[in-house]
Amino acid sequence: MTTNLSSLRLDIENGLATVTLTQPARGNPIDGDFTRDFKEVFLELWDTQGLRAVLLRAEGSNFSFGGDLKTFHPVRHALPAMVRRLTSDLHVGLSRAWQLPVPIVAEVQGWAMGGAVGLLAGCDVVVAAESTRFGSAFSHLGFSCDSGSSVTLTFRMGAARARRFVLMGEVLSSAEALAAGLADQVVPDAQLTDSAREIAVRLATGPTLAYGEIKRLFLRAGHAQLEAQLEDEALTLARISSTEDAQEGVAAMFERRKASFRGR
Repeated sequence: MTTNLSSLRLDIENGLATVTLTQPARGNPIDGDFTRDFKEVFLELWDTQGLRAVLLRAEGSNFSFGGDLKTFHPVRHALPAMVRRLTSDLHVGLSRAWQLPVPIVAEVQGWAMGGAVGLLAGCDVVVAAESTRFGSAFSHLGFSCDSGSSVTLTFRMGAARARRFVLMGEVLSSAEALAAGLADQVVPDAQLTDSAREIAVRLATGPTLAYGEIKRLFLRAGHAQLEAQLEDEALTLARISSTEDAQEGVAAMFERRKASFRGR
């Protein structure tokens, strides 16, 4: 079964659902289409009979550049309302994805930036190509973090390392991401697709009910405040996006120059 949406494709075969980001020419951005599609796909997967595992992947040379600055720039003076609308869909989708009672494997190539890193960090197994780069761009824009990053990065990297990653706007190589716990396996670029699918298929033929309970227990132990944290992230980002620094950050990135932040 195949379902095509504007930014995603869902393929289901033998209990394995493959969710593919399908806007490679735009860097597979997190925008209004994506947030709606992501929510719809994972709501559908909750009602999919016989689902055993999910593979999350992207077409093109990059996994995702995160938020689409070309969308942000023209409306940068009205970003709070836009942020609230986008996150209302995205956070429903993220919550449903992370609580889905089957394993989710992320296949990551090229660049994974900003909110895309928070998204993939919530997956159960992250397989990265050797050339992959993981970046946190929020602070470079004068933004606070979103896409569940404060939860998923802390869970994977530990609070101190995750905080430094976001504060400093770091870019990690695949080897550095592996050492930090952000990636679970790094493979040669040419082997990425086969390696990620092999893991997803193996999980899809495993003890699904046990996997679901394992996920639930770890989610309960580590993310007891998940829903509240997602909402706090959304409202904080909406508030921060109205500041002078955030407006400057978006303009500077769009104009390809160094931002001049004033702390207000």
